[in-house]
Amino acid sequence: MHPNLYWYISKEKLDFKFDSLKTTITQPMTSFAFYKKIAPIVNEVRQGHMMVYPDTRQFTKKETKELIKKGTGPFSQFEFQIFNDKMYVVKNNSKNKSIKAGSELVGIDGKSTDDLLTDYKTLFTSDGFNKTYYKYKLSKGLGGFYTNENGLKDSLLYNFKYNDSIKTVWIKRKANDTAKVVVNDTVKTEVAKPLEKIVLTKVQKKAAKRKKSVFGYNEESKLYNRNLTFMEADSSVAVMKINAFAIGYYQSFYKESFEKIKKNDTKTLIIDLRNNPGGRLSEIADLYSYLTDTTMVFADKSEVSTKTSLLNGDYFKGGGAGIKVLKGIFYPFYVGYTFFKVKKEENGKYYYATSESKPQEKKPNAFDGKIYVLINGGSFSASCILSSNLQGSKRATFAGEETGGTYNGTVAGRMPLIKLPNSKLRVRVGLMLVAPHYKTDVEGRGIFPDVAITPTLEDKLKDIDPEMNWVMEDIKKHHNSQTASNH
Repeated sequence: MHPNLYWYISKEKLDFKFDSLKTTITQPMTSFAFYKKIAPIVNEVRQGHMMVYPDTRQFTKKETKELIKKGTGPFSQFEFQIFNDKMYVVKNNSKNKSIKAGSELVGIDGKSTDDLLTDYKTLFTSDGFNKTYYKYKLSKGLGGFYTNENGLKDSLLYNFKYNDSIKTVWIKRKANDTAKVVVNDTVKTEVAKPLEKIVLTKVQKKAAKRKKSVFGYNEESKLYNRNLTFMEADSSVAVMKINAFAIGYYQSFYKESFEKIKKNDTKTLIIDLRNNPGGRLSEIADLYSYLTDTTMVFADKSEVSTKTSLLNGDYFKGGGAGIKVLKGIFYPFYVGYTFFKVKKEENGKYYYATSESKPQEKKPNAFDGKIYVLINGGSFSASCILSSNLQGSKRATFAGEETGGTYNGTVAGRMPLIKLPNSKLRVRVGLMLVAPHYKTDVEGRGIFPDVAITPTLEDKLKDIDPEMNWVMEDIKKHHNSQTASNH
């Protein structure tokens, strides 16, 4: 099913690793113990979209709602981030305000955080040989990895280190409707202020609904996936922050955004792709058509393993009973269309041609000014495909860290979950090799920034954005240079 299994490891080496693993299995083990053994071997393929998932309990919709009613879990009450291989609290949303931002998390329930991070790092991989991805994945995924191994907890015993002093605290699930606040381990009762009832008109409701749709409102994070702001009073600098290429009607957002940029005579566009995990190929191709300065081919035809491998792509996944009935009706057409769309070429390989692999004209309102792109190790998948084309076409200046995804593409597209029959582990497998039009000779690495900037813990705590600050200074420098030249 995987079209390029031996991209980063030879068949001989991968077979040897599986054979070696077999020799270590000499007695029965639990499904989770097998997961801890098999996941690191699968990760030797070095494809970040391929991942092994343990056989954990799946909550029903009713159970999930009840859990949400109980309040916020002990992991979700903190925002953690890794700096210099150590995990720190960068935001404390718990009731215990004695835990200061900047505290190092050194232990959970008697387990060393260093040991946990070393262990969990083997359970996933970046694309290729990139190293910057891990700290971002672990920062966000610590709670998930810990819960998979230890079950869902209503309370955790944390050990925090601050100024060489160790503080041990219990953090319990935080009820959403409580009015009690823990300050310095003592309980103080606060009287909740009544919220003013805001009544929206039909027009306002419609506008709010449309904004959620176009900007891509994420119900979990309570943030919009896409935002456009202007930095200067004269709107000469625009910032487009894209958290993910998913959710909502992106065509409307980009069309309206570039109309505003054109109308405001914006000279410089900053595209912020930091911590963007990726999303839809169609969306990044649409965005690129507003950024290119020529007729474009955005991506190569997608390589697939066989004529029929795409038929494994979880066609019936998602949707209610009614949607599944409709899918069943159209399934024969889907099979026929997919089968005939895959072509075998002279090199003996099979390819699926997408609209993104065909020449397209740039958009009428395409931006022709200066472009900066902000990237870091959390930039992955689709955000890297877009970055590869922008850097390869010399269309943008990049600032930040090497991306978590690779320059030359990734194996993703349709990604079914394959359930192993005995252990019940699930393995996600990408079926399509998605590659940008532009390539690099440096195989297995990400997009390197033109200006390398790595934020520090102090930057985070002081709310300093060194990448954005550098860009704004560079804009001013070029503006002053241009002004002097004109004089």
